[in-house]
Amino acid sequence: MNQRFRITRSMQEDNAEQSISLEECKQYFASKPDFTYSPVLTVQGPESVMSIDGDFFMWKYEDLQIPFRLYMGDLYVAIVNEAVVPQMIEVATDLRADVVEG
Repeated sequence: MNQRFRITRSMQEDNAEQSISLEECKQYFASKPDFTYSPVLTVQGPESVMSIDGDFFMWKYEDLQIPFRLYMGDLYVAIVNEAVVPQMIEVATDLRADVVEG
């Protein structure tokens, strides 16, 4: 099972009420050439396909598509590859947010 992390501003005293907005994410990730926005995440298993509605910023890394999901003012990402860690830290730093497990 992959470890999941949350990029959030809820831990900061001065930003306690400031969540990460969809508009802010769209603007930020538009400047990143290896990210694309998707309103649906499609997961294909060996015998089925599942679609999940939401706000996903898909990071293309080698042959992988790694979703950063915006949900209720926070971004979530699973560590499916070691390369996700520095990317997650960069995103959190750029958005002036913290990274917490969960």
